[in-house]
Amino acid sequence: MNRYIFLTLAGACIAGSVFAQQKAKDVAAIKNLCGCHEVTFEYAETFPADSNYKPKGYHKTTDAVEYITVAEESASRIVLQHLLIAGEDVIKHWTEDWQYENRTLLAFDKDNRWKKIALPAEQVKGQWTQKVYGVDDEPRYEGSATWVHTDGRHYWEGSSDAPLPRREYTTRSDYNVLYRVNRHEITTTGWVHEQDNRKILRANGQDKVIVQEKGMNTYNRISESKCKEAKEWWERNKAFWALVRKEWEKVYNTNTVVVLQKKVNNEPLYKAMMELEKKALNKELAGAALEKEIAATLQQFTAANDLGLKR
Repeated sequence: MNRYIFLTLAGACIAGSVFAQQKAKDVAAIKNLCGCHEVTFEYAETFPADSNYKPKGYHKTTDAVEYITVAEESASRIVLQHLLIAGEDVIKHWTEDWQYENRTLLAFDKDNRWKKIALPAEQVKGQWTQKVYGVDDEPRYEGSATWVHTDGRHYWEGSSDAPLPRREYTTRSDYNVLYRVNRHEITTTGWVHEQDNRKILRANGQDKVIVQEKGMNTYNRISESKCKEAKEWWERNKAFWALVRKEWEKVYNTNTVVVLQKKVNNEPLYKAMMELEKKALNKELAGAALEKEIAATLQQFTAANDLGLKR
């Protein structure tokens, strides 16, 4: 064999092995986010862009219990479902969909509007996209970055524009975009979700920064028995939410722009989905009929953009 060809093939094999090892570490880190956790949420506004603006004070929520489990998995995709335990109630929380070397992002623009963008293959080589969805698997934000494993640390840090967080979307109107830098890092006791955010008013093609914000969500593992109710809830409801994700994917795959309506017939999406979930659990709707109702509901709450782009 020609020496040049031999060295080229050997180099390709070594590179392939390195990527395989890296990917295996990535998968292990993502799955390490799972489990039963006691969570503390902390946020504080820091540096205002205008000296007349007074940053909002420190906010802390403690004693929340959250269960995270793998909802779906393939060679290049891991879907994690968060379930929040509030007293005797279990609340479906956010969903994170990790995709390997993904080339399509649904990027948040502003005012409940997202645009599909394409990423070059060389840019996402070895990267994972974290696609974050809300309580009804509606779009939130997406970012692509590389998991880092060095000096005993395991973390992923990505940035993206996002809608207002749930803690403020009903109380704030002075900004309409949250630029997020999210860092997820595995710790000896669980993991942390650290955020460096900028609150932005986007209008007429211009961005005006209002204030910066620091966030720190700390997930500490506790006994799995503390999440017994969440595990049982998920077993009862996971088939329904798998169908919801399936129908949402059809919306994402067939639209270049997604606009999410706040209400349809004076009803928010979460109420409409709660009603469908209840019917599915009570066996009032199943199979093709249930899929049809989910699809119809999502169609009602999504629309083409104001320029008349085709859905």
